[in-house]
Amino acid sequence: MLTIYSDGGSRGNPGPCAYAIVVTDDGRIIFEDSKFLGIETNNYAEYRGLIAAINKAIELGAKEAHFVMDSELVIKQMNGEYRVKSPKMAELHANAKSLASLIDKVSFTHVRRSNEFVSRADYLLNRTMDLNSGSSR
Repeated sequence: MLTIYSDGGSRGNPGPCAYAIVVTDDGRIIFEDSKFLGIETNNYAEYRGLIAAINKAIELGAKEAHFVMDSELVIKQMNGEYRVKSPKMAELHANAKSLASLIDKVSFTHVRRSNEFVSRADYLLNRTMDLNSGSSR
C-alpha cells in the first residue's frame, strides 16, 4: 500500500501558492514533486495537492492508498465529517472524490506537520514558492 503525503500552502490568502506530494512505499520515499499554482488560497493549494497525490496513486497502479495531510479541514471534508461550502472548493472536492473512487481502497488521515513526510512536503512547497514568487520566508 502506498502512503502519500501532500501539503499545500499560500503566502497570503490569497497569495502565491504551491503544493507538494511525497509518495512512500514501506516508509521509503519513491517519488516527490511540487508545483507552483500562482495566486490562490491556502485551501485551493491543499486540495490541488491532494488531487495530485490521488492522480499519482492512480498512475502508479495503486489498489490501496493512504492519503495523509496536515489540513484537518480537507481531511474532514474528504471523510464526510464537514460540508464543503465554497463552490470553488466543492468542485475540487468532487474531483478528488471522483478520482479516489478509482482506487479500490482509500483512507484519509490528518496528522500534524511534525510528521517527517508532511514536513518534507512542506519544505518542497515552500522551496517551490521561493523559486517562483521571488520571495523567501
